[in-house]
Amino acid sequence: MEETWVNSAERIGADLHLELPRTGSRRAALAHALREAVRDGRLAPGLLLPPYRSLAADLGLARNTVAGAYAELVAEGWLTAQQGSGTRVAGRARPRGAARPAGRAPEAGQRPVHNLRQGQPDAATFPRGAWIAATRRAVDRAPNEAFGPGDPRGRPELRQALADYLARARGLRTDPERIVVCSGVAHGLRLLLGGAVLRGPLAVEAYGLPFHRSLLDAAHVRTVPLEVDEQGARTTELHDCRAALLTPAHQFPTGVALHPGRRAAAVDWARSTGGVILEDDYDGEFRYDRRPVGALQGLDPERVGYLGSVSKGLSPALRLGWMVLPEHLVDPVLAAKGEREAWVGVIDQLTLADFIETGAYDRHIRRMRQHYRDRRDRLVATLAEHAPHITVTGLSAGLHAVLRLPDGTEAETLAAAARQGVALDGLAAFRHPSAAGAAAGAAVPPAADGLVIGYATPPEHAYGAALEALCRVLPGAAKADW
Repeated sequence: MEETWVNSAERIGADLHLELPRTGSRRAALAHALREAVRDGRLAPGLLLPPYRSLAADLGLARNTVAGAYAELVAEGWLTAQQGSGTRVAGRARPRGAARPAGRAPEAGQRPVHNLRQGQPDAATFPRGAWIAATRRAVDRAPNEAFGPGDPRGRPELRQALADYLARARGLRTDPERIVVCSGVAHGLRLLLGGAVLRGPLAVEAYGLPFHRSLLDAAHVRTVPLEVDEQGARTTELHDCRAALLTPAHQFPTGVALHPGRRAAAVDWARSTGGVILEDDYDGEFRYDRRPVGALQGLDPERVGYLGSVSKGLSPALRLGWMVLPEHLVDPVLAAKGEREAWVGVIDQLTLADFIETGAYDRHIRRMRQHYRDRRDRLVATLAEHAPHITVTGLSAGLHAVLRLPDGTEAETLAAAARQGVALDGLAAFRHPSAAGAAAGAAVPPAADGLVIGYATPPEHAYGAALEALCRVLPGAAKADW
């Protein structure tokens, strides 16, 4: 059986790892090794095998030995050979040991019918065409040195683009030398706190992201909760901490903005104690009531470190974020970042720089701002019609909203939602375990029942049905025919 080549390089086939005994028939040994590799699933159905001459050279065998082994397995049905298509693994039953464990349902069957959990943008809106065009432009014009060892700060093109954009859109005061590119806010926190650049105790908001608390716990950082009310975190209670992690523009998850007086109090505390404020601006671009709140960092760049990412604006799959640091923290963060392993890929950095510089990022954010405003408005209107007793709290901003529930109903609402295939986040999950006591005038009292609804998560075609399903599980909602 003669191997047929098409453009020679197109029929190279897969690399194989085969161990053959040094004694006995080489052809029989090769045939046995290939048989076992197919049987165990290491060689998948349809896989193109190397040509005779290539595999013979790799294994130190005669070409006829490999040809004979292939012919034997073709005759037995393990392999197929067709003129012009090379030699491939034949289609076979499920490999040995790969059967599904008894009693376990397929993974797809475990997915909720409607996903209203927070933290995700609408994945269908990622600007694929514009991103591909930006990648092509960025790679074409990138200097050769961009593809060699780089700067742990990140590519200079991206840091310059970020410095310009953040000054214009978020009111930051910075320069490219103070910006360190990272893979997201969580990565930034690991570098700053897990890397011992900053030491605890760390003040945090009484409501926050459980993932961040887990990260801080793993880094052995003691956190001290600040109560949250209608004016945001109570920064007037910053006392014995050495750093503070805040979400000033849009408190997560309660959705209130930090009051100007409390912004000033936080900066005054940092100046008087030598403390550092870490500002998580997780969705600062998405304010819908035309009263945007600028970044806290602009009040004092030497006492406030700013953390941001594209996870809400573009996609969390890009793993692109940044830290805008006080000057005295830049070198310690770079030392904690280390040599290369923790760096973000150059291609994505160059692409994002082009995306920002050409205005594509601004255009995308404007489109998404309108898209998410419409989503939030539909949520509010649907609740007003079918569950008017349920209050939507917080600013008209971001990618999620908090629904206040009647006291004592959060757990049963989550259970009802799970039975109906609706994935929801309960407000209690975001409460700091050490926070206690009622805050007078609190926008979300400590014991409040509520839901954190991610209205950005469902695809557009499924959003209406998701809202209907939500209303059906809310306590006291009208059971109207939809």
